[in-house]
Amino acid sequence: MRAELCIDRARKLTDKMKIVLAYSGGLDTSVICRWLQETYNADVVTFTADIGQGGEVEPARAKAEKMGVQEIFIEDLTEEFVSQYVFPMFRANTVYEGEYLLGTSIARPLIAKRLVEIAQVTGASAISHGATGKGNDQVRFELGAYALNPGIQVIAPWRDWELNSRVALMDFCEKHQISVDNRRGDESPYSMDANLLHISYEGGVLEDPSSAPEESMWRWTVSPEDAPETPVFLELEYQNGDPIALDGQPLSAAEILRKLNLIGGQHGVGRSDIVENRFVGMKSRGCYETPGGTILLKAHRAMESLTLDREVGHLKDEIMPRYAKLIYNGYWWSPERKVLQALIDESQRNVTGKVTIKLYKGSVQIVGRSSEKDSLYDEDVVTFEDDRGAYDQKDSEGFIRLNGLRLRLGAKKGRDYS
Repeated sequence: MRAELCIDRARKLTDKMKIVLAYSGGLDTSVICRWLQETYNADVVTFTADIGQGGEVEPARAKAEKMGVQEIFIEDLTEEFVSQYVFPMFRANTVYEGEYLLGTSIARPLIAKRLVEIAQVTGASAISHGATGKGNDQVRFELGAYALNPGIQVIAPWRDWELNSRVALMDFCEKHQISVDNRRGDESPYSMDANLLHISYEGGVLEDPSSAPEESMWRWTVSPEDAPETPVFLELEYQNGDPIALDGQPLSAAEILRKLNLIGGQHGVGRSDIVENRFVGMKSRGCYETPGGTILLKAHRAMESLTLDREVGHLKDEIMPRYAKLIYNGYWWSPERKVLQALIDESQRNVTGKVTIKLYKGSVQIVGRSSEKDSLYDEDVVTFEDDRGAYDQKDSEGFIRLNGLRLRLGAKKGRDYS
């Protein structure tokens, strides 16, 4: 296999390639950029996306220029990320394995799409990414790319090269005169991923699943014990399944999520510590901060509880695990995800109204919900007072006898249901 790879590389060195690289300007992608230039005799096109991860992305331009990159794409995709990926996912009340809100998973389809689109615009024949061969992101990037452009070539350096540690990467930088900051300083000892939906933490002490995470690790949220003693109340307004206003103020999708992250984090909302099952076969321990997403999940279910038909709601609950698994495993661009999304979106036509939420020391509680036009809640029918004939309680007898018929027949035939 290695011999074939060397032959393939030698062949490529005779031709000038153009490769689009998902580039952050950090250690890994700086090494990848030079490695692609030398290994594939490539013109590298860098793509840096702002999806709300915090910090400046513009410095990546200067770093890429120092690497000799001529074509540099730096884009703010935050609104597209939230409105076209995060909110459609939350319409399904999506949770993977009971806890994970898919903050990393849902970002990868957008990055894959832009890599493919930039390759088409620039005439590149290949794309590249910095995901390792142990994780899920390599799968998510590449399945998305192949779905959108079946002829694209994908180069995954971590599956190819022999640089398997930070020390090896730094040695590469020194030998190839790549300027990177080797000072650890305030740098996190964890492997982190961030966007406007979440921050994830892996590695370090977290590799022992019995060890509690350090309090200093968390960046967006205060400890629930240290959260304010006074609760805060929020009102989210929904239209067709998506939030459109917070406390009476119309906001864009990204603005709503950003504000919920801030308020939720101040009240200790959104921490989770999970051992999950990766698509590539191993178990992995990760910690996540998803304050805004935690609030949205609870609020959306409350809005649906008032406006959604019972069987439609139950159907959504039944398909949700499959939908979550598709996103986690990288199948956002698959035909089955699109079919499920059409069902989910159709179910949201009447999910419109307002939800009142109470945040207190890490908890999210629903304390009210209303919908002027779309509520299916009928006070006349459910009241314990005189309903003036709105509901005939005698009707329950026939309903029960019909639904109990199979049980009675089985018991008569000697079936033991005890």
